[in-house]
Amino acid sequence: MSISLRHQNRINGQWLHSCTARDYPLYDPADTRCHVHSYPLSAERDVVAGVESAAGAFDHWRKVPVAEKAAIMRRAAQLIEDNREQIARLITAENGKLLKESQSEIDSTIAELLFQVGEGERQFGRANQSHQGASWGFTRLEPLGVISVIVPWNFPFNVPFRKLVPALMAGNTAILKPASQTAGVGETVVHILTEAGLPCEVLQFVTGSGSELSDVLVASSGVRAVTFTGSTYVGKCIAKQSAQQFVRTQLEMGGKNPVVALADSDINLVAEQVAIGAFSCAGQWCTATSRLIVEKPIYEELLGELLRRAETIALGHGMDPAATMGPVCGELQLASVLGHIDKALHQECRLVLGGARSGDRCLEHGCFVEPTVFEVKDASADLSREEVFGPVLTVEIAQDYEHALALANAVRYGLSSSVFTRDLDRALDFSERTETGMTHINMHSAYKEPQFSFGGIKESGFGLPEAGSTGIQFFQEEKVVYLRR
Repeated sequence: MSISLRHQNRINGQWLHSCTARDYPLYDPADTRCHVHSYPLSAERDVVAGVESAAGAFDHWRKVPVAEKAAIMRRAAQLIEDNREQIARLITAENGKLLKESQSEIDSTIAELLFQVGEGERQFGRANQSHQGASWGFTRLEPLGVISVIVPWNFPFNVPFRKLVPALMAGNTAILKPASQTAGVGETVVHILTEAGLPCEVLQFVTGSGSELSDVLVASSGVRAVTFTGSTYVGKCIAKQSAQQFVRTQLEMGGKNPVVALADSDINLVAEQVAIGAFSCAGQWCTATSRLIVEKPIYEELLGELLRRAETIALGHGMDPAATMGPVCGELQLASVLGHIDKALHQECRLVLGGARSGDRCLEHGCFVEPTVFEVKDASADLSREEVFGPVLTVEIAQDYEHALALANAVRYGLSSSVFTRDLDRALDFSERTETGMTHINMHSAYKEPQFSFGGIKESGFGLPEAGSTGIQFFQEEKVVYLRR
């Protein structure tokens, strides 16, 4: 299979332009002079048509045996593997991340896909004898209907499959809305599933502005659930509107993820892991390490080792094998990250590394931000509390463990965290008291595996989390059946 992009919506099994007849361009974040391709600026009418088509396919798809659904998904996994290099290059062209980071995203996609297929095959209801003795009851796990799937640009291949596979295995149909910046990757997801044997009408695909389409993706009368990954602001808007429609929601949103380094921790290990967590993918993952909180006795030594490692990071095009960090994803994201840095420079934050757009003339047409580290003396500074979504790390001193834990929890987000220590009791205490949906001991904050749920608390997550055993549960409802014998 060779994937040939159509640069169109797909509605009711047909590749179509939007009703607006307007396109928007996508540019390479590493060189914004390079036009990658263009996609339709869709309108409400396009989404409504897609939802209606998905609704029409639901009754047939829900009855397809689980074994047939699983076979389609496993063929999709093989197609991903067969086209790994082409897909990775497209992710890098649209998102900007290093080619090896794109390849890693693909590997993670396959692992998560196969796990969710297995979960779909392991879905069983429960049977119990009635208290009355003359009857018994059992439960059925049933699909919801049409699912709106709204995905981000930072992991544009992994996240659609993380959401779509359990939704489809459960018997739902779906409409996929990719991030504007990575629409080609979103279209690739559709091609793979179609080639694997998914009936065309089961999955619809529309591109365009999220702000213009999100309302109808939530409020359209045929939509039964929305699964969304993106900013907390947009997530709150979706939650508010979905509540009015009684539409089920799954929201995976922002993070301000702390790493706590206690005085007995391995300094080299902490520096290594924090550099990975803060600067991989140019800091553009929701579980990125964005805060380092260090007990006072090791603060200076750890900061020095971290800076030494960060200074070796080589900015460059994602296809350049010598590069160790790529650009941020486009000019809007570049302006946002630089805006956070400028604001920090006017608050109680001391810049100790980076803090600017790359001055390398070879990179002047790309969206490159230097790896940036700030020392923060005032924990109330915006940079310590608000998500930047770029290669920017804050470092804070903690007087002791309790102070470090208080600093770690003193934000509105609650996605991921980490603690570094040789003290098992402290590590387990941290795992109990950290206010996050996932936490780590002696590893960076972004690590995950497919058999465990992925999601946050506070303003980082709402609804059942993705992946793990809850991945498919969100897309099902339980019906109880009573039977008189």
